[in-house]
Amino acid sequence: MESAERMIVRRARLRIGLLVGLAIGGLLLLGGGISYLALIRSQEAQIQRELEWGTTYGTIAGPPACSWIFQYDGSTVYTGTNPPPPGFPLGDALAAVATTRTTEITTVARNGTVYHVRTEARGDTVVQAVFDARFQLSDRRHLLLAFSLAATVGLLAAVLTGVLVGRRAVAPLAEALTRQRRFVADASHELQTPIAQVHTRAQLLARRARTGGSAADLRDLERLVGTTRRLGEIVDDLLLSAQLAAAPASQPPKPPVDLTSLIGSAVAAETERAAERQVTVTLKTPDGPLPVPGVESALRRVVGELLANALTHTPAGGRISVTLRSGDEHAELVVADTGEGFDQADARRIFDRFHRGAGSGDRRYGLGLALLREVVTSHNGTIEAEGYPGRGAIFTVRLPTTRLPVSRPAQLRGIRRLRVRQLRADA
Repeated sequence: MESAERMIVRRARLRIGLLVGLAIGGLLLLGGGISYLALIRSQEAQIQRELEWGTTYGTIAGPPACSWIFQYDGSTVYTGTNPPPPGFPLGDALAAVATTRTTEITTVARNGTVYHVRTEARGDTVVQAVFDARFQLSDRRHLLLAFSLAATVGLLAAVLTGVLVGRRAVAPLAEALTRQRRFVADASHELQTPIAQVHTRAQLLARRARTGGSAADLRDLERLVGTTRRLGEIVDDLLLSAQLAAAPASQPPKPPVDLTSLIGSAVAAETERAAERQVTVTLKTPDGPLPVPGVESALRRVVGELLANALTHTPAGGRISVTLRSGDEHAELVVADTGEGFDQADARRIFDRFHRGAGSGDRRYGLGLALLREVVTSHNGTIEAEGYPGRGAIFTVRLPTTRLPVSRPAQLRGIRRLRVRQLRADA
């Protein structure tokens, strides 16, 4: 699957190429349109000059087969030696001008061509000049054909030029994204070890404080432990994000991962925390394994983050249901809670990086749900969220399945429904 960075760079290249191509193509079309209109105006003006000359002097300089002069003295129409085309002269126009003495200029489409007609009174007679514009129409068609070919070739050349220009223009963006990803990956990797050491030492100090230290020292050390743990989670998120962004366009097939086993383990790992928060967690899974192609650690992160998110936003006495079911060529994981919920208008924004919803507290740093979407999309899946303010939230993950056999831990065989009951302290 193509990585997000490469998709951004590719879209930028295509967009720049199309814009440059459209700009050059638009200029070609504009130039061709202006030239075509100029030709039409020039031809029309020339034809009118020929007709005016014909009605004045009784002759037209154009080709004899394309021009005719008719004279009407009130009773007889003189057509001359050049045989007129069918339908000419225009008797109604001759009679009307003979009566009104007003010049008439008209255009007649007939016989597969266009005739320009000028009927004008000259002394006691009426002169009608007719011009066949078939050669002018042919010139226009030839010009349109030439412009169409030139525009097509020019547009293709413009698109290719735009793609080349876009490639060169976007190259700094691609390099900047690569450097940014490399920096995030390197920094996250280098920070993992010292953060782990600080977290370990803080845990040791907290254990010592429980036996011989004051309550204030113990409280501060526990806060330090929590802070280092959250800092480690942030570094892990940054490193995972950089790894997802660096994923190659074509990846080898991923090994199958049993979602039934993975989700069962993830829910079991949250048993103690759910009991402390007095939250009921219900798990429903298929009887057998449900394999999906993917990276086990990444998918485990998805399930764990959804459970952690639900536990964080579900008050004491609430419920969380985790349901895994098999569909047509896909597996569907649904995590629903009865917690705070969120406005459905924010359903898309909660997957944006560094978006912090209401009541996020100190735990959320805006990377968790964004990373979930990256992991799911990198597995060719989808993730959706539904929010009901004050009534909870539902997260649905769909992943493509595989029919390959998957081994399953014996301790999870036959588990269809796991229920973590809330533990209440004695009054």
